[in-house]
Amino acid sequence: MALEFTVDPELTDGLQAEIVACWTDVTNAGGSVGFVPPVAMDDVVPDAMRALAGVAAGRDRLVIGRERARGTRLDEQVTEAGDSVGGQLAALAFMTDEQSELTDHWRNIKKVMVHPDFQGRGYGTLLMAEVERVARVMGLHLLTLDCRGGTGNDEFYKKCGYVEYGRLPGALKVGPDEYRDRVLMTLSLRG
Repeated sequence: MALEFTVDPELTDGLQAEIVACWTDVTNAGGSVGFVPPVAMDDVVPDAMRALAGVAAGRDRLVIGRERARGTRLDEQVTEAGDSVGGQLAALAFMTDEQSELTDHWRNIKKVMVHPDFQGRGYGTLLMAEVERVARVMGLHLLTLDCRGGTGNDEFYKKCGYVEYGRLPGALKVGPDEYRDRVLMTLSLRG
C-alpha cells in the first residue's frame, strides 16, 4: 500500500463526512485531537466544520493522505457501490493562519491524525514531512504545534525535527480530576 497526499482537496460532502469519521475514530482510539473519548460523530461535527470553514475561506490549509494499493491510481479505486473514493482516508492535518501581518511567515499545525486502522505504518512521519514540504513551498519560516503531555506525542514530534519551547502545566483537563500539560513545539524552516 502507498500513501498519496492532496493539499487543499475539494471539500465535498463525502470528504467532510470522512474527516468527521476519522476524527471520531482517532479520538475514540485515544488520540489527542481536541476531545476526550468516548465521542460520537455528532460531537465532532461542530469542531470539524469550524476547521473546514477556514480551509474553504482560503486562510487555512488541509493536507490529507489516502492509502491506495501499489500500482493503482487513486481514481481507479472504487467502492462496492461503484463510487470512486480515491483511496481510503488515512491521515490529515490542518495548517492554520493567525491572520495577522506580523505572523504571516508561520503557521500552526492542528489536528494531526492518522486513522487507527493505519497506525504503525509510518504514516504520521510521512504526514509531517508533507506538511513541512507544503510549508517550504509556501515560503514559511516557522511551524508551531501543541500537543497533550503524557501521550508520547512530544517525542514523536521531536523525531520530526520539532523542539519544545514551552509547556503549560495542567492546561488540559482530560477528566474530572485529571490534567495534562500543553506542550508547545516549533520547527524552524530557515537555513
